Amino acid sequence: MKKLLFASLIVASITQAYELNTQMQEYMNTLKSEAKKQNPNFKEFSYERGEKIFTSEHIGKKGKLISCVTCHTNDLSAKGINKHTAKVIDPLSPSANSERFSDVKNVKKWLRRNFKDVYKRAGSAQEKGDVVTYIIHKK
Repeated sequence: MKKLLFASLIVASITQAYELNTQMQEYMNTLKSEAKKQNPNFKEFSYERGEKIFTSEHIGKKGKLISCVTCHTNDLSAKGINKHTAKVIDPLSPSANSERFSDVKNVKKWLRRNFKDVYKRAGSAQEKGDVVTYIIHKK
């Protein structure tokens, strides 16, 4: 019983970490619907899957080993640096940067670009939802 209560408290604290605006919540619902169409066994987006996608290294579009962490760092509340352009990247964490995840069009653009940079392909609906879930809940 104590384990169940503890697990419930952890889940509650994670889900309360950041509240998406209405447009972003609608986008996440759309991603969820697409993910269910692509995989009938899909249930929910996963922090753990998002973390793996965000931190795993791949031979990217420039032919070099890269991950999302390469530019964004492991500390999502810190600024990063684009390794290709040397431009400073504002923090990804919405708690450190209130502009993050406020504009669906911008989120779609950057998910598309970053998946192509790292994975050399567009991300699936599930992958995108998992990554957003990871970023907004990472402490």
